[in-house]
Amino acid sequence: MKDLSIIIPAYNEAKRIVPTIQNINNYLAKTHYNYEIIVADDGSTDDTINIIKNLEIEIPELRLMCCESNKGKGQAVRVGMLAAEGRIRLFSDADGATPIEELPNVLAPIENKEAKISIGSRYLAQSEIAKSQPFYRRAWSRLANLFVQRLLLPGIVDPNCGFKAFDGKTAQFLFSQCTVNEWSFDLEVLGLARKHGIITHQIPVKWIHDEASKGKLRHLPQEIKNLYTIRKRLNLSI
Repeated sequence: MKDLSIIIPAYNEAKRIVPTIQNINNYLAKTHYNYEIIVADDGSTDDTINIIKNLEIEIPELRLMCCESNKGKGQAVRVGMLAAEGRIRLFSDADGATPIEELPNVLAPIENKEAKISIGSRYLAQSEIAKSQPFYRRAWSRLANLFVQRLLLPGIVDPNCGFKAFDGKTAQFLFSQCTVNEWSFDLEVLGLARKHGIITHQIPVKWIHDEASKGKLRHLPQEIKNLYTIRKRLNLSI
């Protein structure tokens, strides 16, 4: 078993994933962790898979998991989490929007046995936004979060930040039950945690907006539908 697994979901990330992996590996190589880096590819049609295969030769701690077809970020994270061997498992977005240097703060609640889940948050008072999203994206995100807090996750101010850590056994338990493939998979896994009384901590992190972010306004109707489906399935009351 590894001390730490870093899962990077990827879909057509050939242009930006290599620096992210190299930064993560260079950082972890200086720590005490026995670690692995898993790229969970969600059916990429560009050169992502070949790039990762070549990078595996350079970085022994790196391994590639491939989904048969493109279904969404939720599928990729789930495949990576369930394949991971880490005592703690964290997923981090391929754009590296939350720098790997934020890792110690996010892992601390789990390592100190204060929580089973620790999630990075852009919207806490101590969070640092080094580069902001455009206004329309900030407005959309805040509005969506209000719906999520009202309907499913009261008190979780940033459920979609792509920097979340799980105790290994908790990750296995939760992700084995998840079914949502789209962006709202975060809501499902955190909703399941709430249903089962699993303690979750929110940690302020540094965050840098990437103009190539793949979250689009056109995804919003499906995500709202997923929100209601998740709430109904979990039978959660506020």
